[in-house]
Amino acid sequence: MQFPSAREWLFSAKTFAAAMIALYIGLALELPRPYWAMATVYIVSNPFVGATRSKALYRALGTMIGAAGAVLIVPPFVESPILFSVIVALWTGTLLFLSMFDRSARSYVFLLAGYTLPLIALPSVTNPATVFDLAITRTQEILLGIVVASVVGSAVFPSRLAPTLIVRTDAWFRDAAFYACETLSGHIAGASISAARQRLAATVNGLELLLSQLTYDHTRPDIIRRARALQGRMQIFLPLISSMADPLIELIAEHGKHPEGLETLLKDVAAWVGLPMPSPETDVGNEPEPDALRKRIHAMRPSVEALASADGALLSNALWRLGQVIDVWQDIRALRAAILNETSEWRPHFRHWRLGGTARFFDRGMMLFSTGVAVTAIIVACALWIQSGWNDGAGAVSLAAISCCFFAALDEPAPQVFKFFVATCMSVVIAGLYVFVVLPNVHDFPMLVLIFAGPFLIIGTLTTNPRFSLVTMLVAVNTATFISIQSAYEADFFVFVNSNLAGVAGLLFAFLWTRATRPFGAELAAERLTRSAWADIVLSASSAEVIDDQRNLYARMLDRLMQLLPRHAATDSHRHPSIESFRDFRVALNALDLRRTRRKLPAELQSSVDEVLDALRRYFELCIARRARQPVPSALIRSIDASSARVAARAMAQSQDVVAEKWLRDTLHALTGMRLSLHPPATQTHAEPASGTPPREEPA
Repeated sequence: MQFPSAREWLFSAKTFAAAMIALYIGLALELPRPYWAMATVYIVSNPFVGATRSKALYRALGTMIGAAGAVLIVPPFVESPILFSVIVALWTGTLLFLSMFDRSARSYVFLLAGYTLPLIALPSVTNPATVFDLAITRTQEILLGIVVASVVGSAVFPSRLAPTLIVRTDAWFRDAAFYACETLSGHIAGASISAARQRLAATVNGLELLLSQLTYDHTRPDIIRRARALQGRMQIFLPLISSMADPLIELIAEHGKHPEGLETLLKDVAAWVGLPMPSPETDVGNEPEPDALRKRIHAMRPSVEALASADGALLSNALWRLGQVIDVWQDIRALRAAILNETSEWRPHFRHWRLGGTARFFDRGMMLFSTGVAVTAIIVACALWIQSGWNDGAGAVSLAAISCCFFAALDEPAPQVFKFFVATCMSVVIAGLYVFVVLPNVHDFPMLVLIFAGPFLIIGTLTTNPRFSLVTMLVAVNTATFISIQSAYEADFFVFVNSNLAGVAGLLFAFLWTRATRPFGAELAAERLTRSAWADIVLSASSAEVIDDQRNLYARMLDRLMQLLPRHAATDSHRHPSIESFRDFRVALNALDLRRTRRKLPAELQSSVDEVLDALRRYFELCIARRARQPVPSALIRSIDASSARVAARAMAQSQDVVAEKWLRDTLHALTGMRLSLHPPATQTHAEPASGTPPREEPA
């Protein structure tokens, strides 16, 4: 059993102190619901100052927008219950949909504005004249909790986010070094490799939210730019390192061993990649190893005449990718050092025309469906409330709306909604014990703080643990809300049970509703992402289609790949969908490269490249039409081989023209990479050793 650390106890104590201060001020100001200030502290508090400040700001904005919306819609529509319910649901659904388009901390504004309106509007339907006062006081109570949480978090032993960025990236570095070393050895399959691949993608995805909070942590703008550059290269590294595996395995499959000198070079690159991260005093920009490795790569590059053979084309492709891997890894090491040392000087080595895209991939169909589930849940819950005539039914609808919004972006929201339900049940029990057993014996505020201290301090230590954070945060917030501390003690058992069971009933309804309407899980999301990737391959291979910004197309495809990888289970199959996803990505990039280089080729080679692109487009259109990956047509492979032969022959004929040779070599690299991605070499995976050593994969 792992006990809370000193840092976790400190965070819990800070949060509890802020909650008690907010509650005391709320009681002193005679706010109608001072317990909302206490609950808000637990909602917005985070171990890191930047995260607390950003969440506090966005919660304040979201609360004010939701409160304003409630004031606007309650008076004119309260007399039409069904229309009122539909408007509330559409407001919540619209803002929920908007929140899904922003993966930064700003999304909290839309999410909170979406479910704040039903929290204020629904309880006021029985007395619409009070909606303005309810909106104002709720905003005041929440702002009070926000201000206190921000002040305490910033003033008392503040923790900064920037060191956390280094910690998270160091974990990524360890996985990336293992993944790269295995790939350089020709091993692309195995449970350990697959698990590392998933962790790498998940870490990169999680950095988006962390980077959006750095600006609230007094981090210098240049350091934030370095952090974003680091995230971009971390994204690129995964598909780049994987693109070397197929040519390396194919070379071994043909000869039983690497060409002369290549195996030693790969071992030296792996040794350099596996070096520990440099200390803050190390001058990463002047490391001798990368330049020495680049010189060896250049010396081993096949001649123009050698490109006519399959071995020469494969070796050229592998060395070209190896040079890119070295450039990106050196940039990653340098950027980490620049962030750690808080310096702004670093010189990028990996320079590519695709870098700089900002587009992200959004599955709008799935987002609309998730939003529709939340909207219909609110409408149905309102209809049940209206038909039942339950006075406290507004609480059921409100919590149903909150839970549906919280977890709408997940592939499987039902398990998390059930955790919400369990946490709420626990809160009802704890709150009941306080209200009817403990509080009758409390006569002043210091005693109130004392009797709250034990449970809330223990709960606070668990809110930073990812395994318990959701449940413990909900228990703290709901318990504070259900106890409903007022300036004078007043408790009615039947009122307490009736009002709090409404929330439990609403969450049970939300669980059953999401279980019935969203039973698909990650499999459906992965299938949709894969078909979307095929559609982008069709776009990339359609020479008649004009692509306005290839950088953003590349960024969108890379973002989709990072979303797809964590949805695949770890496996030891080299034809697993997670590896096939990398190959689909490379096919699209090779198609874009062919479209770029064909403009510099003679007319007869342009027509040959067009034949390849047309055949590629027809193949993936067939996959989309049949909604499943189809066997690669042999005609497509023959077309690629024929085009490669023509390009190699032209390269030999124009070997004296350096510029022409460059374009021809780039075209040959794209054709070779496309063929390997569509028709990868066969491999055989052996069982993973019992000691936990990464699995070894040998060529068939």
